[in-house]
Amino acid sequence: MPRYAQLVIGPAGSGKSTYCTNVHQHCQSVGREVSIINLDPAAEHFDYPVAVDIRELISLEDVMEELQLGPNGGLVHCMEYLEENLEVWLADELQNFAEDDYIIFDCPGQIELYSHVPVLRTFVDQLKQWDFRICVVYLMDSQFAADVPKYISGCLASLSAMVQLEVAHVNVLSKVDLLPDRRELDRFLDPDVRLLLADLNRDMPPQFSKLNTAIAGLLDDWSMVNFLPLDIADEESIQYVLSHIDNSIQYGEDADVRIRDHEPGDDDDAPD
Repeated sequence: MPRYAQLVIGPAGSGKSTYCTNVHQHCQSVGREVSIINLDPAAEHFDYPVAVDIRELISLEDVMEELQLGPNGGLVHCMEYLEENLEVWLADELQNFAEDDYIIFDCPGQIELYSHVPVLRTFVDQLKQWDFRICVVYLMDSQFAADVPKYISGCLASLSAMVQLEVAHVNVLSKVDLLPDRRELDRFLDPDVRLLLADLNRDMPPQFSKLNTAIAGLLDDWSMVNFLPLDIADEESIQYVLSHIDNSIQYGEDADVRIRDHEPGDDDDAPD
């Protein structure tokens, strides 16, 4: 029986841990079991119960002190150490979960880990071998929607993660509840990049117009980047996002009770 996983990624400060906390609370309120595994060796505080913590294997503070590395180099080293110990440490930890458990992995916010460093790709491939159905949940701060160049940059980072990880992928605009005005948000959820291109050219020097056109064409050709809004103060918003993720990994389909409809006369034992 397959197991299910969300891999929560996105830039630092995009609200990944807050997302994990609120999804966990929502699932508790509806009687649904989820477990959260922390994969951020720099994390210090959690508002959700941590089922497994990478800091039991390695911590960023220890690495920086022992190897004289900075935060970025130390974080990459920690994740590479995790990569080397997937079949030992993580496999052992996952034995404590049931076969059909639903696990959320709270990942660090260093963008290169899911854009070009192969660590998370190796992690995803290992989960597939363990019969996990995986959805990457890419969070981007909705404040980016107020700045077209930042929004396009976020779209490119999301597309890079899609290409790198090659699993089901859901993009989420987080912190919608903090927006002073949501009226402009709709055009960023399923963007027409050609319309955004005019804003991009207006906000940037003219020498970048050809580059902007090429970037807009790339996003338009793929037509894969769209976003779901997430308001953590709204239970319906959380459920809306969660239902899209569940659908992408077919969560719950194996547990559905399938009852065949009987037409009159189909049952040989039916009374005359």
